Amino acid sequence: MSPHPARSLSRVLEDLGPTLLDLLHGDPEQGSELGGVGIHDPYDEQHYPERAVVLGVGVHGADAIARLLRELAAAGAAALVVRGPVDDGAALDEVAAQTGVALLSLTRGASWAQLAAMLRTLLAEGDVGETGRQTLGGVPSGDLFALANAVATLLDAPITIEDRRSRILAFSGRQDEADPARVASILARRVPERYRRLHEEHGVFKELYRTGKPVYIPPPTLGDEVALPRMAIAVRAGDEILGSVWAALRKPLTKEREEAFQEAAKLVALHMLRFRAGTDAEYRLRADLVTTALEGGPGAAGALGRLGLGDGPLLVMALGLEPAGDADHARVTAERQRLSGALAVHLTAVQPRSAVALLGDVSYALFPVPDDTTAVRERAVQVASNFLERTGDQLGAVVGIGSVAGEAAALARSRADADRALRVLFSGRIARRAASIADVYVDALLLEIRDLAIANRDELSGPIARLTDYDTRHNAHLVETLRAWLDAFGDVIAASASVFVHPNTFRYRIRRVAEVGQIDLQDPSARFAAMLQLRLTGAYDGNKRTG
Repeated sequence: MSPHPARSLSRVLEDLGPTLLDLLHGDPEQGSELGGVGIHDPYDEQHYPERAVVLGVGVHGADAIARLLRELAAAGAAALVVRGPVDDGAALDEVAAQTGVALLSLTRGASWAQLAAMLRTLLAEGDVGETGRQTLGGVPSGDLFALANAVATLLDAPITIEDRRSRILAFSGRQDEADPARVASILARRVPERYRRLHEEHGVFKELYRTGKPVYIPPPTLGDEVALPRMAIAVRAGDEILGSVWAALRKPLTKEREEAFQEAAKLVALHMLRFRAGTDAEYRLRADLVTTALEGGPGAAGALGRLGLGDGPLLVMALGLEPAGDADHARVTAERQRLSGALAVHLTAVQPRSAVALLGDVSYALFPVPDDTTAVRERAVQVASNFLERTGDQLGAVVGIGSVAGEAAALARSRADADRALRVLFSGRIARRAASIADVYVDALLLEIRDLAIANRDELSGPIARLTDYDTRHNAHLVETLRAWLDAFGDVIAASASVFVHPNTFRYRIRRVAEVGQIDLQDPSARFAAMLQLRLTGAYDGNKRTG
């Protein structure tokens, strides 16, 4: 078991260094626990969690690094990671000491995205739910990195814990004692495909999953590449293969260590099951908390507190997909789940305290904002639009954004407004994929008035009814003429061009509209009533014309 706290910088360095991270300046033992991960963007407003580890993507040179260290100190960050190697001299050491912000370097070839994912995994423990810790075999339950280090100590060899697709779930320290293939696996978070194919061709996985004992794998022969032999064992839960544990050997394991490896695999299985169950339970708990908050009832304030969102205004985002037929139901369901997870990642990068949950067919996000201003609402729309641009539009995903809720009780209204905006986007009334309720308020009202008319079984009446009846009996175009005239604000030349008739013919038709419909086109109230009824019947739409 690691002597360092789970959410400390020293623990991060123990688990991820020196394979991925090196400490250049600063004291990892100082300060309280880390609050999360942030990504530096010089062209956007920054919102970092308290005591954040900030990824300085694209930050190079001592002057730029020193400037960013000072900015992060003012923001309360704990550490800055930049791409190594760093040529700094003594200046950065002095700046790091003055600011109290540790400076780390990310090894060449490592992915920033993978580092962010691994850091969030290490720091996610205890975010919601119970604060107590459970242990299995003296190792914190579900902490695969701590377990990897424990097994490595037993075997005196660096190890990896992998899933069935050879993706690296966790790894021990001392990976620098292994070979280039192991280092490449750690950097990519998966075993290189050339080695995986070679293992498949030689029946390694077949043998591994057939037996419950450690399997010796000789060094592979791949050109000039030099690799160490491996000892691997399958991780099982009953008949289910959860993954495997791999040790890179510089010397053969003794019989006692092979037996310890076999026993350790059972403990790994328990941790993987607990990790999987904990992930599922945390997702369900988070969904329950988001649901409780969205209801805006007595429990909303408590739910927001457990989500870490109880100290400021929020707005609700609603992500939906266009309805699909029965044949596509399974595919759309899977796509909803995928997009919900992608939205959570996207919003967390923008505002780390965001919370997302898939409730029914809609993914709802609680998005913290500083206040209720036009600029704040426009920024929320831009964040949603950026997400939709990155995910594509194959399934017609749209995002409706509700009003700003200054208190927990107002979240139910924000959710209702987000749903109203979502409905307008699905209706096709506006040619956008993301909109706030403020942008589409009138269109939302029109849809609700139409709902009321349908519920009351109201029938078409008045001027529009008379014009529709006349067109049906005489194959005329009076409704189309009225619509074009209203759309052009009474400009006969523009209106006639829109329906491809001569202006004189259009003038004759508009006189017939007034006569047959018995409508005074000089009366603003009459014109408004006609426009409203045309919209409600679908014969007139501000953006589209239908015959």
